[in-house]
Amino acid sequence: MPGGERVSDKGGGAAAGPLLLGVRHHGPGSARAVRAALDAARPRVVLIEGPPEADALIPLAADEEMRPPVALLAHAVDEPGRSAFWPLAEFSPEWVAIRWALDHEVPARFIDLPATHTLVWERDAEASEGPGSEGAQAPTVDDVRVDPLAVLAEAAGYDDPERWWEDVVEHRGVGEGDAFAPFVVLEEAMGALREVYGTGGHDRDLVREAYMRLQVRAAQREFGDGAAVVCGAWHVPALREKAAVSADRALLKGLPKVKVDMTWVPWTHRRLARVSGYGAGIDSPGWYGHLFSAPDRPVERWLTKVAGLLRAEDRLVSSAHVIEAVRLAQTLAAMRGRPLPGLSETTDAVRAVMCEGSDVPLALVHDRLVVGDVLGEVPRSAPAVPLQRDLDRIQRRLRLKPEALERELELDLRKETDAGRSRLLHRLRLLGVEWGDPAASRGSTGTFRETWRLRWEPELSVRVAEAGVWGTTVLAAATAKAEADAVAAQGLAEVTALAERCLLAELPDALPTVMRILADRAALDTDVGHLAQALPALVRSLRYGDVRGTDTSALAEVAAGLAERIFVGLPPACAALDADAAEEMRRHVDAVHGAVGLLGDASAPGHGDLRVRWRSVLRVLSGRDTVPGVVRGRAVRLLLDEGELGQDEAARLMGLVLSPGTAPADGAAWIEGFVGGGSGGGMLLVHDERLLGLVDAWLTGVPAEAFTDVLPLLRRTFSAYEPGVRRTLGELVRRGPGARGSTAAAGSGIPGFAPDLDTARADAVLPVVRLLLGLELDDGDHSSADANDLVGVGR
Repeated sequence: MPGGERVSDKGGGAAAGPLLLGVRHHGPGSARAVRAALDAARPRVVLIEGPPEADALIPLAADEEMRPPVALLAHAVDEPGRSAFWPLAEFSPEWVAIRWALDHEVPARFIDLPATHTLVWERDAEASEGPGSEGAQAPTVDDVRVDPLAVLAEAAGYDDPERWWEDVVEHRGVGEGDAFAPFVVLEEAMGALREVYGTGGHDRDLVREAYMRLQVRAAQREFGDGAAVVCGAWHVPALREKAAVSADRALLKGLPKVKVDMTWVPWTHRRLARVSGYGAGIDSPGWYGHLFSAPDRPVERWLTKVAGLLRAEDRLVSSAHVIEAVRLAQTLAAMRGRPLPGLSETTDAVRAVMCEGSDVPLALVHDRLVVGDVLGEVPRSAPAVPLQRDLDRIQRRLRLKPEALERELELDLRKETDAGRSRLLHRLRLLGVEWGDPAASRGSTGTFRETWRLRWEPELSVRVAEAGVWGTTVLAAATAKAEADAVAAQGLAEVTALAERCLLAELPDALPTVMRILADRAALDTDVGHLAQALPALVRSLRYGDVRGTDTSALAEVAAGLAERIFVGLPPACAALDADAAEEMRRHVDAVHGAVGLLGDASAPGHGDLRVRWRSVLRVLSGRDTVPGVVRGRAVRLLLDEGELGQDEAARLMGLVLSPGTAPADGAAWIEGFVGGGSGGGMLLVHDERLLGLVDAWLTGVPAEAFTDVLPLLRRTFSAYEPGVRRTLGELVRRGPGARGSTAAAGSGIPGFAPDLDTARADAVLPVVRLLLGLELDDGDHSSADANDLVGVGR
């Protein structure tokens, strides 16, 4: 209807004024109704709820590279972390209105309160409910935040707002013969609600609605009565209200401002879901997207999608399952008095027919289809900070496309492309852009392998904009951020962790600054615990030089100096510790032991063999009475594992500690240090019956009054063993000390025990071990003596 003439909102005749189309955000029924109403009214301008700063971005919606879901992102120029999103999906009425306007060459404008004000509101939310509020008052019905759909659903006798919306909107079409009928009904319902609830607890809406009324008036002056307004149905009664211009301007006077930038960013269906915390979210964006895009027979098409997903997960689902599920969904809808099967009916049918009553595959259907992992795309011509453009360029070069669905990425750092991907992910993590999380590599623990779990979230676009203050490229920004973090680091462990991250990210320009600060902090820090925490990260960093080609000589010097200071300060630091401090020190001893073992030949010149000196420290710890039992026990265990202490000597030391003259609590702590803490102590007791006998004899001799005191320590120690180890220990203890050796020698005891080495069985595995180690196979027979050589190579 040209010139803005249309059927009256209240039915019949022609009416002056704007066409107000109240919608549900992200409602496919509303989206179809908006399209039908715009086709019928043919307005001269389309006004849409949204930030007016984005008017210049509207033409990008017609770009071929633009694929919803997307969002308008506004962020403060001086503080990019302060931001707000306006998400739009393919089935969002606002998106449909934008595309209709572009397709029909009609101007489209956003009319909500500018983001320059709303971003300040977000910052000051705790201080005020907004300029439109009238100060503190006694609680009234207006103070309760109202969900309009929930109130209407309850009035209609529904306990589920989503089910009510499906029945009255999604399953009813767009109105037979009257494209405006759905909006008339919805406006009447919202008008009744606002008469009862006022602002519904959303007092800031008063200011937003005042601004929208002013924008609608401005459009009417420019285009006459040919304006169509697409906004949330809650606002329609307020926009219909005859308010004075002066009153609206008074509400807007003196609003705080902040300079903002806006752009389009990709969004996901998952972030449209209500469970993500999005206030205008919906429960089932994937389902709504299907309802909007399906040309016909939505239930049949939906259940076909479900069958395809389950088949891809190797579940047996046939065409007969789909047919039966459709019939069951239709039957359930008829029994429940619904016009068509909705999500609840299709879900029940899938559970019963395709999932055999199990909720496990049904959870997969909900995650992948009902919610979905669709990630939108925005055109390259969209405004972006320079750092984002550099990131886009690197992503295209490395063929590393952002995806909403979490996936694992295996990297071989010996390949140039994989090494570049690793650098990018580590640099982004340093900048606070957590696109990927490192994971344990499968099948390899070498430094040339990395495994990442990747998942792109829309909020990462904000993190990129926020990181833009550090530089215009990923490399420059990561370098500047690393240097700033090193200066601001509070502890030595923070600096060493940062040095490790710089090596992983290959930031050669940042490393000298980090190393200088690291050396200064290490020289001033006298806390052995801090030094012990810092050493492992430094030693791990030394390993990266092999595959990444990084010069780590300066790092080796700092690590060696750090180790020497730990050697000197550790024995005095272990004196007079309570139980918690002793356990923490035990963990420090384990960390230092592992670090010294990795350090190996990488020690800096002039520092001697650090491993020999560390063993001397362990001997001091193992024999000093002032050292807590858990630390002494662990020192003995480490010396035994290193071959520096014979089993006879270890048994002698255990016997001394577990003698009647030692307090039971001290003996229990020593046992925990010796065989606890996930150190494989259970297998040590299984294979060394002398040690097991000492523990058994000590435990049976603990006085009853002291047993309850040592029981928590013992339970913590032995509960960490594998079930098979605990079962074997129990069997050995049950048989008693006299029977253990005889049964093992006779070959009729626990499987795997024998008095001597079975050379025939050892020879049988040698070809496989040689193949795994990359050694050439000899044509002749292998003797069991080769096993020792292979063990040495494996180490």
